[in-house]
Amino acid sequence: MELRHLNAFLAVAEELHFGRAAKRLQMAQPPLSQQIRQLEKELGVQLFHRNTRSVRLTSAGESFLEPVRTVLDDLDTAVRAARSAGTGEYGRVTIGFAGASSHETLPRLTRAVRAAHPGLELVMTGQTYANTALSRVADGSLDLGFVRLPVTRPGVAHRVIDEEELVCALPSDHPLARRETVPLAVLTGEPFVSFPANSGSTVRDAMTEACEGAGFTPRIVQEAPDSYTILALVAAGVGVTLTVTSVQHIQQNGLVYRPLAGPAVRLRAALAWRADNPSAALRAVLAVAEEALPTPVRTLD
Repeated sequence: MELRHLNAFLAVAEELHFGRAAKRLQMAQPPLSQQIRQLEKELGVQLFHRNTRSVRLTSAGESFLEPVRTVLDDLDTAVRAARSAGTGEYGRVTIGFAGASSHETLPRLTRAVRAAHPGLELVMTGQTYANTALSRVADGSLDLGFVRLPVTRPGVAHRVIDEEELVCALPSDHPLARRETVPLAVLTGEPFVSFPANSGSTVRDAMTEACEGAGFTPRIVQEAPDSYTILALVAAGVGVTLTVTSVQHIQQNGLVYRPLAGPAVRLRAALAWRADNPSAALRAVLAVAEEALPTPVRTLD
């Protein structure tokens, strides 16, 4: 039994006229009649009562009609799904991100993707710090990662989506909170709160590098897994921290942010993906991201 036989049967069953069915299928009537005879022979039943004046379904034909419609509808759905997947309209994209720093960028991307491609599934993996996200993109366990520059992994492409600066977060009753800006050098000896060592956090790396550039190593007295907890500990007076401007939406009693004195310490946020990833769904997300998360003009200077 071939697909053309089922299409021929459906056309005749719906038109109840061989001439009209042949026209609908854009074929001559004799080959259509032959296909119906071949189908009846294979099934071992008569599907139509036909004479020179009329065509009507037999009881076997009536029983056969709905299953044939279902098969052809399912096939059409499968074909459309396969073609849509080829353009990224269906499929799955796994995305790694770290909570607070993606507060604005991640929702903008996900809302835009769902509006453009409602059949595409986004699988979100939180608490994936920038270096960890980069590693997982490189090894293929993530399709897309929110990372920070530099991106040095071979085979990993990236595009800058944001530019941030390091700022100092302090307890509101700390003497330095009265200053307009905080010189890094005055933080020598202060207790710090930060992300865990070897967590893959580029913010911790940037903080350590900035402090060492000012002549000291930060004395980290407490570690926490996310910016919300770190800043809650700062507000509680456990210590100070250096964080990024993108988390300043976190506001709570006992917490203040102050810019660092001197030249700004900038971090560039980016999307990263494997250049050889063949996923059409990923390409669709990247195309949407071009509009939802454009590269800031300043990073092009």
